[in-house]
Amino acid sequence: MIAVAQLMIVLDITIVNIALPSAQADLGISDADRQWVITAYTLAFGGLLLLGGRLGDLFGRKRVFVIGLLGFAAASALGGGATGPTMLFAARALQGAFGALLAPSALGLLSTTFSDPKERSTAFGIFGAIAGGGAAIGLISGGLLTEYLNWRWCLFVNTPIAIVTAIAAFYLLVPDHIAKGRRVKLDLPGAFLGCGGLLAIVYGTSEAVNRGWGDWLVLGSLCLGVLMLLVFVLVEKRNPHALLPLHIVAERNRGGGALSVGLAMIGMFGVFLFLTYYLQVIKGYSPVMTGVAFLPMTGAIVLSSTGIAARLMTRVPSRNLIATGLLLAAGGLAVLTQITVTSAYVATVLPGELLLGFGMGMVFMPSMSLATLNVAPRETGAAAATINSAQQVGGSFGTALLNTIAASVTATYLASRAAGDPLVQAQGAVHGYAVATTVAMVILLAAALIAFLMINHRPAPGEATGGAPAGPPAEADAAAAAGRQSQPDPHVARAANPEAARSRADAPAADSPAAGSRRPDTLNPDPLRSES
Repeated sequence: MIAVAQLMIVLDITIVNIALPSAQADLGISDADRQWVITAYTLAFGGLLLLGGRLGDLFGRKRVFVIGLLGFAAASALGGGATGPTMLFAARALQGAFGALLAPSALGLLSTTFSDPKERSTAFGIFGAIAGGGAAIGLISGGLLTEYLNWRWCLFVNTPIAIVTAIAAFYLLVPDHIAKGRRVKLDLPGAFLGCGGLLAIVYGTSEAVNRGWGDWLVLGSLCLGVLMLLVFVLVEKRNPHALLPLHIVAERNRGGGALSVGLAMIGMFGVFLFLTYYLQVIKGYSPVMTGVAFLPMTGAIVLSSTGIAARLMTRVPSRNLIATGLLLAAGGLAVLTQITVTSAYVATVLPGELLLGFGMGMVFMPSMSLATLNVAPRETGAAAATINSAQQVGGSFGTALLNTIAASVTATYLASRAAGDPLVQAQGAVHGYAVATTVAMVILLAAALIAFLMINHRPAPGEATGGAPAGPPAEADAAAAAGRQSQPDPHVARAANPEAARSRADAPAADSPAAGSRRPDTLNPDPLRSES
């Protein structure tokens, strides 16, 4: 049920893309306003993720998860029955808002439900495959529903799925709500500044598609967003009940994982956009055939995430997986930069898709696992919101940035040629796609370098076999709450406190019967330990 909820969230970002032309004609949406069918969702989703994660920590992830599902079902029904543009825009914003409740709660529930290392790696492999491949599945579903039913079913389809999932979650998930007397105060200033800053940045990047990066509204929104986030950091440092405990992102592995996902999504969302236009407009594919053309990429993501990354996550350092995946994805984009108007799908598009898919599968799963690993249970919602925010903001920024680059390059290309010739127009469009894809490739190469330098987590000695050294759960929670980044040097510790060192030496060994067994995610006070 957690996987189904995550799939709905990711699907809804792309499933409406193919249905947009039909919805625009049916509801009389202008060309200037049609972008809001997409951006109303992404703005609400990206801007409210931090608040959604914190609400899950305060009131229980199961409760917030069920409310998010029911709200998502209602908003989808409202959008499917829209009678005008305003009603559709409002429904899409509501979908994004309830999606912001669902996403961090789903990842938080996944982290606390699966504690055994082998089960955790498999669960995150499936979760990562859904996160990476759901966008392509949305394009396929959108094509099928639009071509054979009606564009409204791209929204209606969520309602029964969400309701059934909510009922299953209500009866099957273990309650985890916190009693009123033990709840901490909600950080409202942090919610306003954090959500407002993300909203302003996502709004600015979205408007850049139509207005250009030099427009005063775009620049003002971006500057305002950055300023609000800077003030947000200052406020969070002084707040004992911070919306986002800064040690969550200050830890190099979690921060590196979030950066890797955010930068990866810049390239992935841009490629989805360009390939959709290339296949439909340049090559003349139908919506359904365009969706089918994305299937190899989806399959590669699933195979890489569940078959490769899930098996290696407990055996090799995380940065080896993430950096290698980003390099493979960059190689796929390098192939796609070679497309021309006459390129064959099998010769150019397919190899690029496969490399991109295999690479992304190796990025998503370990990055999402690092996002919540060694985080205290009361903070898993905020940690999950961080990785989801990185994914959403990266995708929104990438779509705006790369689309603006492609449009500018195409306009420059056509300015010195016979722009009225359809063949020249197609060549100009493909040239713009290729240049923008080159920029995306450079971004992925930079992401690979950042991941390699920042991430230094490696599996615990017993992680590959499902066992690990035992350690007090209280120490693990305290370490997570304090945001410790690495194990202290044992020689320094003994020199500083010889009595404590002797006490630890007298304690039972981790693999002895006296040590007992404990939950694997609390076995080591700091499993995000540095490589020596």
